[in-house]
Amino acid sequence: MQASKPALEDYLVLILLSAIWGASFLFLRVSSPVFGPFFLIEMRVASGLLVLLPLCIAMKKHHEIIANWRSLFVLSLCNMTLPFCLLAYATLSIGAGFASILNATVPFFTAILAFTFWQQKLSLTAVMGMLLGFFGVVLLMLSYSGPITANAPLKAIAAGLLGAVLYGLAINLTAAHLYKVSGLAITTGSLLFSSVMLLPFAYWQMPDVLPTGSIWFSVFSLGIVCTGFAFVLFYRLISRIGSNLAVTNTFLIPLFSLFWGNLFLAEEVTTFMLFACMLVLAGVGMTTGTLARLLIFCRAKLIR
Repeated sequence: MQASKPALEDYLVLILLSAIWGASFLFLRVSSPVFGPFFLIEMRVASGLLVLLPLCIAMKKHHEIIANWRSLFVLSLCNMTLPFCLLAYATLSIGAGFASILNATVPFFTAILAFTFWQQKLSLTAVMGMLLGFFGVVLLMLSYSGPITANAPLKAIAAGLLGAVLYGLAINLTAAHLYKVSGLAITTGSLLFSSVMLLPFAYWQMPDVLPTGSIWFSVFSLGIVCTGFAFVLFYRLISRIGSNLAVTNTFLIPLFSLFWGNLFLAEEVTTFMLFACMLVLAGVGMTTGTLARLLIFCRAKLIR
């Protein structure tokens, strides 16, 4: 797949995705202890499916699902079924902020897998940008004072990292085999297969008494906005600018997760955290080429 140069629209979508997925970790933290990982994720994918399936049929994209069902079945394991459950399990022990920081390792696993199995080249600037972004994420991890770090269960951290590996694999599979399939068909097909696979586990873990009230807002926000709407945008972005650039949104997710946590849960954001966030943003700028274009633009203005 030959990706095009990112346009302003692509950068705006990148930021919007980061904001949405940053909020998803807050919803996970609120909902997972109430429902359990399996039942919560079944509700997440099923609610997203109920919204997208009629739209997919109305736009006559369901034929793409039928034609590519084998690839979509494998993809659904890597991009939804397994990582969703792993991250929901992780947030039971390590909190949303730290889980989002673990999730920020996705670009590195994506690049490593792309280089190893798909012979995808990376420029020196992009590699340096990824390392800088990773360093910023490490600083965020060290500065995080939420419910974890030193006492965090090893299994929960391993689950979060394994989820990141699976996301990296899913992104490469999409770029290599499904780049001609619409984002709507990919997302709907993934939701469909995930819903079916998770159903027996969700039934086994279903709460004896279902809760009522605002907790369902978190569940449906996870399914409709953070899964259905966001993944459609994400797969469209991969088809436009390629997997390595599209996946850099995960560097920004911890920034938004910290912001939402501070805004709605009064979680502390320190000066050290802000410094780490600036490093992350600089890393994203180097990886995507945005920083270089900005410097060229500023230089041209100064010469005039």
